[in-house]
Amino acid sequence: MKKSKSLFGLFSLESRMFFSTMCFIFGRMRITRKREDCMSLTWGPGQYQVHVSASPFCLEVLCEEVVIVTLNPKGRLCFETRHDQIRQLISTFYSIFVLIFSSRPVGIDLCLHGFSHVYGLPEHADSLQLKDTSARDPYRLYNLDVFAYEINSRLGLYGSVPLLVAHKPDTTLGVFWLNASETLVDLKYWYVFGILQQGERSRVTPQTDVSWVSESGRIDCFILLGPSPAQVFSQYAQLTGYQALPPMFSLGYHQCRWSYEDEEDVKSVDAGFDLHAIPYDVFWLDIDHTEGKRYFTWDSKHFPSPVDLQRHLQTKKRKLVVISDPHFKADPEWPLFCEARDGDHFVRSRDCRVYHGTCWPGDSCYLDFSSSRTRSWYSRQFLLANYKGSTESLFVWNDMNEPSVFSEPEKTMPKDAIHCGGWEHRELHNLYGFFQHLATFEGLLTRSGGLERPFVLSRSFFAGSQRLGAIWTGDSVATWDYLKISIPMLLSLSVTGIHFCGADVGGFWRDPDPELLVRWYQAGALQPFFRGHSDKRSMRREPWLFGDVVTSAVRAAVQQRYCLLPYWYTVFHQAHTSAMPPIRPLWVEFPKETETFTVDNQYMIGSALLVCPVTDPGVTEVKVLLPGSDELWYDVSSGEPHSGGRTLALPVTLESVPVFQRGGTQITISALCTLVLVGGGWVGTKMEGLLPSVCSAPNPHLPVPQGFADGELYLDDGHSFSYRDKKEFCIRHFTIKAGRLTSRQGHYFFFCCCCCFFSLHLFPSLILDAGNVPVTFQFEPKQSMLTITDLDLDIHTDWEIII
Repeated sequence: MKKSKSLFGLFSLESRMFFSTMCFIFGRMRITRKREDCMSLTWGPGQYQVHVSASPFCLEVLCEEVVIVTLNPKGRLCFETRHDQIRQLISTFYSIFVLIFSSRPVGIDLCLHGFSHVYGLPEHADSLQLKDTSARDPYRLYNLDVFAYEINSRLGLYGSVPLLVAHKPDTTLGVFWLNASETLVDLKYWYVFGILQQGERSRVTPQTDVSWVSESGRIDCFILLGPSPAQVFSQYAQLTGYQALPPMFSLGYHQCRWSYEDEEDVKSVDAGFDLHAIPYDVFWLDIDHTEGKRYFTWDSKHFPSPVDLQRHLQTKKRKLVVISDPHFKADPEWPLFCEARDGDHFVRSRDCRVYHGTCWPGDSCYLDFSSSRTRSWYSRQFLLANYKGSTESLFVWNDMNEPSVFSEPEKTMPKDAIHCGGWEHRELHNLYGFFQHLATFEGLLTRSGGLERPFVLSRSFFAGSQRLGAIWTGDSVATWDYLKISIPMLLSLSVTGIHFCGADVGGFWRDPDPELLVRWYQAGALQPFFRGHSDKRSMRREPWLFGDVVTSAVRAAVQQRYCLLPYWYTVFHQAHTSAMPPIRPLWVEFPKETETFTVDNQYMIGSALLVCPVTDPGVTEVKVLLPGSDELWYDVSSGEPHSGGRTLALPVTLESVPVFQRGGTQITISALCTLVLVGGGWVGTKMEGLLPSVCSAPNPHLPVPQGFADGELYLDDGHSFSYRDKKEFCIRHFTIKAGRLTSRQGHYFFFCCCCCFFSLHLFPSLILDAGNVPVTFQFEPKQSMLTITDLDLDIHTDWEIII
């Protein structure tokens, strides 16, 4: 290891990339003070400053003259260098020297001043707030296939995002360590004692020490200064990309199992959803739909007519998703394998031969997705002319792409395997799944001529995967503990940019009891990606197989999802444009309320809905923190208002889950729902069938007559890129103020559809002056709620209702 001795020496080595990165984030800098061994810089209006010292190297970031981040406070900045002579030796005598000279560890330590709450670093089955690791194992970022993973563990799982988000009441900041090799992160929470002024009491200041160590690569560290949560999310998205706007159908319910046996099995399950009035949008097929685990093929015996099967689903506006893993069966009789081998598209072992490992097909070779040439070749396989049996309604699931190799230690590829350009696998391990996700995304994009939005689910991920589609939390177990831990896991993903995320409803392995299955459906319906999935060794668990009580409760949960679909689509548009997560920890919306900082069993959907899924068996009451002493929260099932700033004990039954609408907000729901969020039966997600309904929850605490509420609705065609390329979309703003509900055009208005507003739900009850317009209304005294229907208001026009 070599430590820096001077400012010049530091910047003359590879780690000078660190300083250029810092400059990029901060903006154009001005030198305000300069000496031989130190300098001070500032930028913008001068709110922030950077002090850099050479010996020992130290970098301090100040806000309003207060140090908030110190880099290298303990002198642990380290990196290993290579000389040109060594590089030549590696080139000439590769097999001899690869293990000696391949690894170049890098590390850095930071001090976050004033912070005692840190989040992020997915993926781990752990609490939302990261734990102190000073007396335990560090957090490991190393993508692995971990079946039935351990709960409350800091071991790496399927994906990695090396982003820390630190928060205190007046500041949020992020630390992004851009390194795709195996990385360990240590955290220590402690307190510093100091004196304010002579005669005053000592001050106790929290502090968090963070240490990053990566096996290889170079130091590439970004400090995101916020200072608000929204600004940190935006700054991170500017670096790695914004969440892709998903096609509308992908926000509905997905039905999956390993594996459905044949085409008749698929059609039977599909018919079961219709028979039991449970809406869904996507059917999934696992590895057994292929011919002997050869991807891009179909089992000719069990799936002889895949096009007809897809057309059958299309008649109901439903899609089919099939699996495509990164390993290829090593079969010299399979033309696609031979094409990949002859085209040099496989990863190689250290002896430069094609690498062989074991996965589902047995002896397998692994595509080298780090090569743009291989990604292009793989993408072309999704063209309709190449992928026989596929149609434009077929979408893709990338699994086992950590990559998973059954025959290797830790079930993944050896670190000395060789990728294109001579890069060792250790250098880019955590990027492997990202690269396959990218190639699949590009394949579906090319298939449509760049017109249609792809949908691709990936198990492995890295920073930037949000640009490509959805991820899920992998092979969980059907127990209450796994249901409970899924919530902080998804919140950790959300604050690190991976917004389209979910957990297998019911748990992947083993059999959930009926109560657990219902509670998991209720939780999944309130999460971004909503899919039921199970292991082939588990009992069949279609919702109607557990009796009428379970079927009814599951139906209500799924229908609630479809009632909220216009709101989900709107919050995903906000994620796509502003990087605000669709689901958010409470502290994101209430950053100054310290009691929210450790809450990870409830969360916000957008800024309007607070949810608290039931994650314990046999409960009849749930305690819900309602933040904000000046907030008003409406129970959406009863309409009952509750003041914020307290913990509410709420009775629950098997059919109910706590959901509250925030006073001062308006959301748009499916008009075919009955009172607010309950009941319904709307099947399908085609935009022409969307009849929106405004649900208004005024806050009388605000200094506006009769309260105030506002909200937004985003609409486009739900499937194409016309919203981006032709600006064909619609944003409507709703405001209730001084007894008037108004709908006004947003910034753009080029999208036309046949939607009309059908009804209006108001908390609490108000008096309606309908003038000469005939309307139907219903007043519910118990809920203090007025429901007005038959409004038939054109979504494209501005209108006003006097209340």
